[in-house]
Amino acid sequence: MLEFFGRFHPVFVHLPIGILLLACICIILSFKTKFAGLKPALPVMLLLGMLSAVVSCLTGYFLANGGDYDGKLVSNHQWMGISVAVLSLILLIIYQKVKSNVVLGSISCILIILISITGHLGGSLTHGADYLTAPLKGDGAKAGAAIPPIANVQEALVYQHAIQPLFKSRCYSCHGSEKQKGKLRLDEEAFILKGGEDGNTIIKGKADESELIKRLLLPLTDEDHMAPKEKPQLTPNEITLLKWWIDNGADFKKKFKELPQPEMIKPVLAALQKGETENGEVKASEIPVEEVDAVDNKVLQQFTNLGISVFPVAQNTNYLSANFINATSMGKEVQDLIKSIKKQLTWLKLENGKVTDQTLEVIKDCKNLTRLSLNYTAVTDAGLAQLKDLDQLQSLSLVGTKVTLSGINQLKKLKNLKFLYVYQTNINRADLLKIKQLLPKVSLDTGNYKVPVLAQDTAVIKAP
Repeated sequence: MLEFFGRFHPVFVHLPIGILLLACICIILSFKTKFAGLKPALPVMLLLGMLSAVVSCLTGYFLANGGDYDGKLVSNHQWMGISVAVLSLILLIIYQKVKSNVVLGSISCILIILISITGHLGGSLTHGADYLTAPLKGDGAKAGAAIPPIANVQEALVYQHAIQPLFKSRCYSCHGSEKQKGKLRLDEEAFILKGGEDGNTIIKGKADESELIKRLLLPLTDEDHMAPKEKPQLTPNEITLLKWWIDNGADFKKKFKELPQPEMIKPVLAALQKGETENGEVKASEIPVEEVDAVDNKVLQQFTNLGISVFPVAQNTNYLSANFINATSMGKEVQDLIKSIKKQLTWLKLENGKVTDQTLEVIKDCKNLTRLSLNYTAVTDAGLAQLKDLDQLQSLSLVGTKVTLSGINQLKKLKNLKFLYVYQTNINRADLLKIKQLLPKVSLDTGNYKVPVLAQDTAVIKAP
């Protein structure tokens, strides 16, 4: 209950600022004969200012104890606020008894200074300690860009040069050292991995299950959406970068070149190197232009109950991404659910051993699919025949399946297909050449990468 009253602090805090500043100015002006008419109103102004300052101190104390704030900045703001309340009381008492212009003028000037400092500290708590000075810092980034340009992105550290600047620009004002909404801090590795009051914010290797990504992809009108709608939003490129980082273990020490780089992340990295992050977006072609109706929340909850993650692919769109990796079943109930979102479904990860050719009979009606992953499923060449009419499909991953050249041959009508992943399939070296002839515009990924061993990778330890 006390925290509830504390949330009125931003409402009350403007009263002492306005009233006391006006009272101090009027005191100084009243020293001149032509402004002597202000004197009768000064005791009332000082009384109202003092009372509102006391109320502001109380509500501020309750708000600070709510747990969203921490650090020296809170303490400084708190004591400066108390000083303003005490000095306003002293000025009220002295004004009634002391008529010295020097004394009254000095106290008024001191009070103006205290109010200014207190207000600045309060603003720093709300907007960040460097809110005023940030525009003056020449960090080489474009105005409004969350991540400064990276000259050689492959040699850069993922967290230090991209993720941390992104958090600093978009998240620190609410989840930094001075303020922690939901008891969450994103300014240090230990705090990021610890999470907030709702548990783990990041689950290494599982971006779709991480609370951070879930909140970013909520509709802008949802009260749990991050960042708050009145603050700068992350671009699709920035969200893609975060998901890629988390899916690859959320490592705080590795360089870009040390992490796998599928096709979907390559344009994001190119944009980072060119300093185009501010306006960077997921390729428009990966999200259909024509918008669709939103799926009922009750339907989405049914997916969740079956262990299936379903989220918007980006902000301000009703198109969905679904991940079936933890699905408890792929029976008729699930297939009927897929049919119910066939218009909205555009990114689909069916990486589940229960997925068979029969499952793909449902997928054939999902005409807006642009990404489809069937890794390590029981899908065969017969199932691939169900995909031949998915005109919007751009990326298809068949890693770990039993498909052959015959199955791939059924995909030749997919005019928008750009990326095909066939590692650990029944496609041999001779087949690869035929596939390249069959699908000349498709980037063919056969996996089995070999990372070169560098001299500095090996440490030789000699006995003393």
